Amino acid sequence: MTPHTAMPVLSEEGDYLLVDKPLDWTSFDVVAKIRGAYKRNGAKRKVGHCGTLDPKATGLLILATGRKTKTISSLEILDKGYEGTIRLGAKTASHDTESEEYDIRDVSALDEKAIREAAVSMVGERLQQPPMHSAVWHNGKRLYELARQGHEVKERKARRIEIHRFEITGIELPFVHFSITVSKGAYIRVIAHELGELLGVGGYLSALKRVLIGQYNLSEAMSVEVIVDEIGRAASAIEE
Repeated sequence: MTPHTAMPVLSEEGDYLLVDKPLDWTSFDVVAKIRGAYKRNGAKRKVGHCGTLDPKATGLLILATGRKTKTISSLEILDKGYEGTIRLGAKTASHDTESEEYDIRDVSALDEKAIREAAVSMVGERLQQPPMHSAVWHNGKRLYELARQGHEVKERKARRIEIHRFEITGIELPFVHFSITVSKGAYIRVIAHELGELLGVGGYLSALKRVLIGQYNLSEAMSVEVIVDEIGRAASAIEE
């Protein structure tokens, strides 16, 4: 959706707001910004997000407002589509760029065919253990809070997820570009790490953009700033 196309933001029954989340914003940062815009314009609106997007990821984040917040669970279960880049030949504790690289290895001997075949071999159902740097709760604390305190919870309950499609779209070693579609609850950071382990050189997620949530597409989304402006315009129109 272009900035010139109006997005409903003050419907009586509530709205779904398709946001193009910027880099380094948390999902709650986006919720707080939009909630504040409603409040400043005299509109009482509940606001919640329909599935967390990591701070180091960009792209599609769906917010629900008003009575639509009661339907959040129906959007959370939808499949997700992503495009991104994996850095092979190094690891990080968070499996992304949030933490420092270690275990640097030479990847010059890697074969492109082997990389593509490794990705295809990961398609299907699998058990995935949430990373320590995640929002999963453990004894009243988020795992990422424990990780930042230097603690590791080894008994993290694995979840059953499904990789529907994992396509390598470009190889510029040590970087590998990909497109992937996964079920609810899948951590792309963990998939990047596991691909590196499968190839014997390690790997981490260096860039990620969410492009699909079910039938909703990033091309329909607006920036946070544009949505804030839309809320202001809609509120002014009602007053007139």
